[in-house]
This record gives sequence, structure tokens and C-alpha cells, in this order.
Amino acid sequence: MAKIISERLHFIRNHQKQLHADDYVHLRDAVNNNANINTNNVEQQVILPSSFTGSPHYMHEKNQDAMTYVRKFSRPDLFITFTCNPEWPEIKNELFQDQKSFDRDDIISRVFHLKLKNVEWQKRGLPDCHILLWLQVKIQPDEIDKIISAEIPNKDKDPILYEIVCKNMIHGPYGELNIRSPCMNNGKCSKKYTHKLVKDTQTGDDGYPTYRRRSPDDGDYTAILKVRGQTEIVVDNRWVVPLLLNYVQGPTSFESLKAFDGVIHATFKATCFALGLLENDEQWKNALAEATL
Repeated sequence: MAKIISERLHFIRNHQKQLHADDYVHLRDAVNNNANINTNNVEQQVILPSSFTGSPHYMHEKNQDAMTYVRKFSRPDLFITFTCNPEWPEIKNELFQDQKSFDRDDIISRVFHLKLKNVEWQKRGLPDCHILLWLQVKIQPDEIDKIISAEIPNKDKDPILYEIVCKNMIHGPYGELNIRSPCMNNGKCSKKYTHKLVKDTQTGDDGYPTYRRRSPDDGDYTAILKVRGQTEIVVDNRWVVPLLLNYVQGPTSFESLKAFDGVIHATFKATCFALGLLENDEQWKNALAEATL
């Protein structure tokens, strides 16, 4: 991968005229108007075009595209991150003997591309995408905790969700427990974990919410995880990544939401009956609300 990036940069450096680098007026204006820039130290300028992922022009174009949607539809209601799982069977089944998923970036990217066509590749970590959703019926402040959770579920009442959260939605461990964690930067977690425990979701002045993370003293739950398969640690809601996990794992369409155990049911309500979710009308409403997202 480093060789490919190096070749692309070499091409860009040697084809500035074809890329019309002289037409980047914003850069020229910045040099002319900024007295702190010493033009005597400026040699040949090399402009990275917007086609180069991660370049300033690439980020500027993406930002302008996003602002166009905001001007048209106002602020989005949900921001969802979807990340590739290297344990997907579609990936594991294509590996040679003794190979690991991270040895085959090409297979990871292809499988993720098949699952989701529009992929953001950040040139680091696993493929992921960021999704903005505008809802026809807006979410009220007192409804946030019904949609987004940052808490460990009850192991006895919902063992499947408990297992998924403990496996995929616990940040770390990091710090002294795991100094090699990718999030570590200068001895601290770059993702600002662990979060504080609060009884109710709060909206901050900077636009970032503080999700409800109740403490064990308030009746919430903990989980026991193993670090590197040996040391056991107890984690609470301070470690949980906010999640939208519910009854159906990885639905790909409205039709897939109607399918259960190989049978495509006529209505969402019939599927809910088959899943055993219709203990009351509220469960039916939740399933229909999820299907409309």
C-alpha cells in the first residue's frame, strides 16, 4: 500500500501542469496575504488534488458537499458509523491456512464494498463509512435514550445483545492495561475514554451529547473482559461505545427485515411475531420505526 501511495505522489509531483496546480487561487491568495509566510523559503509548490484521498482539497470538497445537504434539509438527526468486521465469515472463508484477516486488506475491502457500496477509506485501520440520516418524524430530547444506548445490557434478559456489546462495543482496554492500544497518544486515550457516569443524557454546548451511562450503584450492569486472553478486568458503562444495536443484525434492505429463519413474512408485524418480539404494542412500534430508518 505504501508503494502505491508513493507512486501516486510521484505522479502528482511530476504532473502539476496537467493538474492545473497554478489555478489554485486560494493558495496564491494565502501566500500573498499572510505576512508570516516567508516566500524566500518556498521552493517548487506541489499541490495535492482533491482526487487524492485525505488531501486538504479532498477534505474541503467533502465538507462543501455535506454543507449542501445541511442547507437543503437542515441538520441531520442521526450520525452513524459503520465499520468493517474482520471476523465476517465472507472474509474468513477466503483466507489461506494460517492467514489472518489483517494479512489480506484486499479481501477486507472487497467484502466491505459488497456490503456497502459507498466506502470511506482513511488509509488506516479497517474500512468504514459515516452515514447521516434525516428523519421525517424528528427525535424529541426525551426519546434519545430509546434510540441510542451507551450502556451494558442486562445479561439475563438479553444475552445475545450482551454478548454483541461486550465483543464489539467496549472501547479498549487501554492505558496501563494495554499500552499498545491504537488509541494511545502521549500516554492518553485519543478518543477521550473513559466517559463519566451520568443518570440522564445531556446536550453539550459544543453540540456533542453526553449519553446516559448509569453507574452500578444506580442499578446498571458491568462486564468482565480478558486482556490478551489472560488478565480479567471489570468494565462498566464508562467504556461503552454508543450503539444502535437492536433485534436484527446487519439488515441489508426492508425485505431482509421481513425475513426470519429462511421465511420472508408478508408484513413487519408477522416477522415480529416470528421473532417473539410482540410482547406488547410497544415492541411492534419499535420494529416498524426501525424499518422506516
